[in-house]
Amino acid sequence: VPKKCQKAREHFGTVRTQLESLKTKFPTDQYYRFHEHWRFVLQRLVFLAAFVVYLESEMLVTREAVAEILGIEADRERGFHLDIEDYLSGVLTLASELARLAVNSVTAGDYSRPLRISTFINELDSGFRLLNLKNDSLRKRYDGLKYDVKKIEEVVYDLSIRGLNKEATVGAGGEK
Repeated sequence: VPKKCQKAREHFGTVRTQLESLKTKFPTDQYYRFHEHWRFVLQRLVFLAAFVVYLESEMLVTREAVAEILGIEADRERGFHLDIEDYLSGVLTLASELARLAVNSVTAGDYSRPLRISTFINELDSGFRLLNLKNDSLRKRYDGLKYDVKKIEEVVYDLSIRGLNKEATVGAGGEK
């Protein structure tokens, strides 16, 4: 995993170059006029950066750190920036991918990872519940997070029923 993360980080160099070129193609005060042209790509890049950071540290990447990885601004006043909604959408995509990773980890015999993913996703869900999301695409994406939480809970429950979560917590240096 560390080698794959390093290789992915190398690809972000190409992304920075491409985004640097994109910044020159429109007036800085018209960011939102053209935002729809790159919105989906930025959301996907946020997901990729968040996934790499999660695999490296099992932590949520900040918006500022993603902007730095991508070579763009976090602050709106500075021109081409990472919009907060694009960041949040990318993070929600991360949650869906982590739900898949939890299932695949069990298949690969890693019984502790789904427990850690469950804790992470539950904290993420708690954070999103604090937001007052309007009835838009971000709200619909957030509604999908509920299914991801449920999917991971089912994985953890199955591990518990089979007695495999005890192995995972003892193997991770803890007791349950």
